[in-house]
Order: sequence, then structure tokens, then C-alpha cells
Amino acid sequence: MLIVAVAFVILMLMGMPLAFAIGISGSLFFVQHPELPFTIPVQVTVSQTQNFALLAIPLFILAGNFMNRAGITERLLDLASALTGHLRGGLAQISLALSALMGSVSGSAIADAAMQSRLLGDGMIRRGFTRGFAAGVISFGSVLTPLVPPGIGMILYGTIGQVSIGRLFAAGLTVAVAMWLALALTASLTARRRAYPTERPARASLGEMGHAARLGVWALLFPVFLIVGLRAGLFTPSEIGAVAVLYAVFVGVLIHRKMKLKGFVEGLESSLSDIGAVMFLIALSAIFSYGIVLDRVPEVIANLLLGATENVTLVMILIALVVVLAGFFVDATVLIIMLTPIVLPVVQELGGDSVHFGMVFIVAATIGNFTPPVGAAMYAVCSILRCPMGEYWSESVPLFLAVTGVAVLIALAPGLVLFLPNLIFGG
Repeated sequence: MLIVAVAFVILMLMGMPLAFAIGISGSLFFVQHPELPFTIPVQVTVSQTQNFALLAIPLFILAGNFMNRAGITERLLDLASALTGHLRGGLAQISLALSALMGSVSGSAIADAAMQSRLLGDGMIRRGFTRGFAAGVISFGSVLTPLVPPGIGMILYGTIGQVSIGRLFAAGLTVAVAMWLALALTASLTARRRAYPTERPARASLGEMGHAARLGVWALLFPVFLIVGLRAGLFTPSEIGAVAVLYAVFVGVLIHRKMKLKGFVEGLESSLSDIGAVMFLIALSAIFSYGIVLDRVPEVIANLLLGATENVTLVMILIALVVVLAGFFVDATVLIIMLTPIVLPVVQELGGDSVHFGMVFIVAATIGNFTPPVGAAMYAVCSILRCPMGEYWSESVPLFLAVTGVAVLIALAPGLVLFLPNLIFGG
């Protein structure tokens, strides 16, 4: 597998699209093993696309695109403003609140970062925010989005690792709140030191908050609806994806009356490109995974880690550190797809909880979206706001430390992560 790994890195550095880099480098394993039929790469690629559990991914992507065109974003922005607009650095706090609320709509950190850059970025700069701080808040704030159901990272991890997606959804809510508080405190300290203005002269009244919440209630109910449906056994994760699509169309057409035929068609077109990219990546990753399993890479890594320590918490932190470093060069989706079958068995062998580890792993993988040199969310924000990379990173260090601190906290405190899943689904 060494040649495969080296080839993957070289192809990545050449700028080859990730799916092709994974597929081509994975195929080299079969060149090294001529005794294996070369029909296997084709077979595993096709069979991966026929995995029924993966049906949840395209359905949730479609539901997210429909909800974006259902008039929900504007209502969530009003709610975020009512909740946090009175705080120092009001637009920064609104951005963080909106990222948390948008989790039920997009589930993608990159999509949220790009959307908020266009929605709030220029406003922050006009109010005196430095470009680096504005870009950093929007970029790192989008870490909240994949932690709120139905985050695509949780669905990928749960499907590949055979982990309860319902429990992951519940755990994600707790981790999202902890992450929100850490980022909000960090942004507030910076805003106070620089005297950035508030967005509202005073705290919104309970009536204003209630009115904004009522307008955004259909988006707020969505993650609750998902968790309750899974807990009650009404739907499987794949089936609830289909229900989510119907829910989005129902809200857009009959409740908000914002989704017309044009918006429906645009949602389908956006979903086609999104689904094609993600599913093609997943399909070709099966070639890579086949060689990993046949060469017993998980066992080798497990033995290395077990040789260093048998403390499951320390092993989780070591894995998270490696994942964060890998995230500097590899996309989060790729890391989750490629590393889940390698590292999850190690944690399970030591008696670690797969849901607890899943949240540590997903946060660590997502951090790479916001860091040089290949952070997709970082590039999207800096491109839209015309922010130099050096200024972005120098202003983002406190936010990076806040996110990393929460990742360490949830690794050390499994009870914090598992409280809500155990409460809803049982211990």
C-alpha cells in the first residue's frame, strides 16, 4: 500500500480531482498483485453504488437544496439576528448563529461558508471588521453546519462504520452547542477589544424572538423531526431521506409558498452536480478500501497505536491529531470515507464508543476545510471576500484554537457527547 499512498499524494499535488486520484492510485494495488483479477476494481466500484444504506446521502443533498429554495434562509437570518444581534460584533455573532441554524438546511460546511460570504461578508467589512476576521468567522463558523442533523459527514461515517445515525444526529446537537459557545466567546473577545459595533441597539424582546422563531419553525423542527422519526422506528436512515425531500417540498410549496417550478428545477440541477461529485468519490473509494482491507492496514495501524498506549482516550486524541494534519492536504469527505474503516476498528477494539469517537473524528476531519493549503471553505470565503491568505490565517488563529479546544474537550468527556443520545435512544 506504500506505492498506492505515494501515488495518491503525487496525484493530489498535481492537482488531479480527488475522485480520480483515489481511483487511479487504488488501481495500482492490483498492478502490484497480478494474481488478482483486474475486473475487481470495476466490480467493487459498481457494487458500492448499489449499497442501499448510501441512498440517504443523495436524498439529504436533494432535501437541502430544496430547503434552500423554500424561503427558509431569510427566516433563519432574522432569527439569528434576534438572538445575537445585540452582542458586540453583532454580524459575527449573527453569522455563527446562522451557521448553527443552517445545519438543518444544507449540512455542508463549504456551502454554508460560500452562502454567508455573499450574504454577510460585505456588511462585516463595511462595519469596520478586518477582511481577515470577517473571513475567519464565516469560515470557522461553518464547522457548526455539519454537526447539526442531517450533516453529510455523520451520514457517511454512520453508513461506512455501521454506526447508529440517529445516535450520531443526537450527539451532533450537543457538540454543535459546545462549538457555538466556544466560537461565540472567541469572536466576542476580539470584537470587544476592537470595539466592533453591535447590530441591534438592544436585546430583542421575547415577542420579537418568538415572532422570528415562529417564522423559522419549520427549519427548526427539521432535525427534531429526523431524530424522533428514527427513535420511533418510523423510518430507516434511507427512508427518512425520502421523507426529508417531501418535507422540503411541502414547506416550500404549501407553507412558505416560495418554491415555484423554476426553483424546483434549479434545486434538481444543483443536486445533480452535488450528488454526482459525492457518489463518484464514494464509488471510486471502494477500490482504495479493497486494498486497505486485503493488506490488513487497519490491523497494522491498530498494532502501532496499541504499542504506544492502550488508553482509548489517548488513542482518540492521537487519531484526531493525525486527521487534523491530514486535513491540511485532503478534503474532509475523503478523510471520512477513507479512514473510517481503518481507525474505527482500532477504537472499538479498545472498548471506545463508536458514536463518541465519531464526533471527535468528524470535527477533526472538518477542521481541514478551514486551514491552508487546501481548505475548500477557506478558499471559497477568501475568494468571495478578496481576502489575502496570510491575513485570513493570522486573524483565524484564535478561532482555530477554539475549535481545536472543543475537539479535545469532547475527546476527554464522552459523557458530554453521549448524554443526549443515551437520553433519547437509551444507554
